[in-house]
Amino acid sequence: MSFTDALTRIQQIQTEIAEVADPATTAQPAATTATATPSVTATSTAAGTDSSSAAQFSSALESASSTTATAASGSALVQNGKTGADVIADAQKYLGVPYVFGGTTTSGMDCSGLVQTVFKDLGITMPRTVGPQSQMGQTVNSLADAQPGDLIVEKGDGHIQIYAGNGMIIEAPKPGENVVERKEWLSSDEIGTIRRIVPATTADSTSGSAATAESTALASQLAALNGTSGSDSSQLSSLLSGSSSTSSLASLLAQSGNYSSLATSLGGSL
Repeated sequence: MSFTDALTRIQQIQTEIAEVADPATTAQPAATTATATPSVTATSTAAGTDSSSAAQFSSALESASSTTATAASGSALVQNGKTGADVIADAQKYLGVPYVFGGTTTSGMDCSGLVQTVFKDLGITMPRTVGPQSQMGQTVNSLADAQPGDLIVEKGDGHIQIYAGNGMIIEAPKPGENVVERKEWLSSDEIGTIRRIVPATTADSTSGSAATAESTALASQLAALNGTSGSDSSQLSSLLSGSSSTSSLASLLAQSGNYSSLATSLGGSL
């Protein structure tokens, strides 16, 4: 089931939940909705701990679904509108900066300092040293598959470069040299890993942003369920049975107290 289908299903569920919580309220004309709302709120408040669990569910879901685009991770591309071309354009600003071990400024920088600084300029937080940097983003299978903006890491995490395309790289080489753009000198046997932090093209970025927007919309719809009590979790499970979403949704549901049973029941089909 797509996110759009899931949103539609969530809206249907909300209506059914409202009927379970207060049949009289949902049976009234739309004109009386304003006066009916307090009774639903009162029911939620009286639930005490159950209401708190629902709130925890909402918070956990929103937090996990609205992942910030400013922090690189070890599993996904950063979707903040930047692409590999932006990485290269920014890295080229530092050509000629002297190599200084531990440096991250125009006064001097080392290889990982260059990488961290470039991505910081693009609004992306990267680790400071090569080891952790080599675990960020998504793996690129080989140099033949590399795109401008990808990171090339030497085996043993001793050095990191920014791939510039057409067999060229940008790097802060070693003491006595400056940040330079030149032909890749590492052989395929010397490359430990290649990582992609941002989408290679604008098309990839647009696709990822659309998925993020749908995820956020789904989170908002599910968050509206926080007015139901924990005792309704079995009813929610029944309502959702037969529908499919993502395994991550089951994981999110499991993060909130009384909704763990719902997550368990959904686990097989999400």
